[in-house]
Amino acid sequence: MKIDIDFFSDTNTDPSRGMREAMANAKVGNEVAGEDPTVNELVSEVCNLLGKEAGIFLPSGTMCNVIAYKAQVEVPGDYIVLDETSHSLVVQSGLIAAQANANSLPIKGERGIFKLEQIEEYITRPHLRNIPRTRIVSIEQTTNFGGGAIWPIEYIQDIAKLCKANNVYMHLDGARLFNACAHTNIKPKEYVKLFDSAFVDFSKGLGAPMGAVLVGSKEFIEKAWYYKFQIGGGMHQAGIIAAGCLYGLKNNIYLLQEDHDKAKYLSNALDKIAKIDIDKSLYETNIIYFGLKDTKLPLDNFIDVLLRYGIRMLRIKDKIRAITHRDISYDQINFTIKVINETLKLE
Repeated sequence: MKIDIDFFSDTNTDPSRGMREAMANAKVGNEVAGEDPTVNELVSEVCNLLGKEAGIFLPSGTMCNVIAYKAQVEVPGDYIVLDETSHSLVVQSGLIAAQANANSLPIKGERGIFKLEQIEEYITRPHLRNIPRTRIVSIEQTTNFGGGAIWPIEYIQDIAKLCKANNVYMHLDGARLFNACAHTNIKPKEYVKLFDSAFVDFSKGLGAPMGAVLVGSKEFIEKAWYYKFQIGGGMHQAGIIAAGCLYGLKNNIYLLQEDHDKAKYLSNALDKIAKIDIDKSLYETNIIYFGLKDTKLPLDNFIDVLLRYGIRMLRIKDKIRAITHRDISYDQINFTIKVINETLKLE
C-alpha cells in the first residue's frame, strides 16, 4: 500500500535534492583512519556546536547510546538510571543488558521526565559489596514516548550537580535535542555542558538518511573508538553519509520550528473532533499522541482506515502517535483531518 502522508516518524523523511547533491559531490577518505575530510568537518562542527572537545561519527543514535554506556560502565552489572519509557530501554533490543553488561534502573517519570528526588537515593546510597553501583544517569531530550516533552534545564542542572558530587556519569540521548533548542531558544551547548557524553542524530528532523555524532572528552571518545570497532561501526568513505548530515545541520536545523507549528496545527484540529481524545496543551514540539472516545471503533481498525487513504500513523498502547516533519504539508494535514472526521462520523 502506497504511503502518501507519513506521520509514522520524522525518520521517514526523504533526502532533499540539495542534500542528495551534497552527498553525491562529497569528498571522501578512509573514515576509520581519520582521513575522511567530510566526516572530520562534520565532527568538528558538532563539537563546536555542543561545546565538547572530541566526537565520533556513528551510523545511528542507538549505536551512540550503546557505546556511551559501554565506555562508562565500570563493573558488569552497574546501574543505568533512566525513565521507564526511555528509547534505549524500551525499543533498542535490550542493549543495556546485552551490550553494555549493565542493569537498568527504570524511573516512573511524567512524560519521560523524572525529578531529582526520585533518583537521589540511588545516587547517594553507600556502596555495599552485594548491590550494584549507579554509574550513569541517562536522559532523553526530547522524550519520544513522552510526546516530545522537553526536560526543563533546571531539572537537568540539579541532577547533574548531584551526579558530579557522587562520581556518576551523565549521558544525553539527544536524538531530538535540536527540537528542544528550537522551542526553548536554549543553545545546544547549554544543555550538553551538563553531560559527560551526548549525541545528536541527523536522521530525524534534519532529514538525513542516517548518521549521528557522539561527543565528550578526548579520553571518552578514545574509549568510544574501541567499542565502535568492537560492534562493527567502522566505516570507509563515510563522507557520502556525513555530507547529508552536514547539509541538514547547515540548512534544516532552522526549519524545525515549522515542524512544531505543524504539530500544533494538527493537535488543534484534532481537538475540535468530538470523538478524539487529546490534551493539545501537552505538545510543544513535533510529536503528538491522541486517542478515541465515545466510539466502538478499535484503534487498529482506525489505523487501517487511514492507511487506505495513504495516511500512516502508529499505535502505541491505547494511543496513536503522529510525528510531523518537513515532508508533511499543511494541505496533507487538512486532508488527514478530513479523513478522520468522515471516518468517525460514519462509525
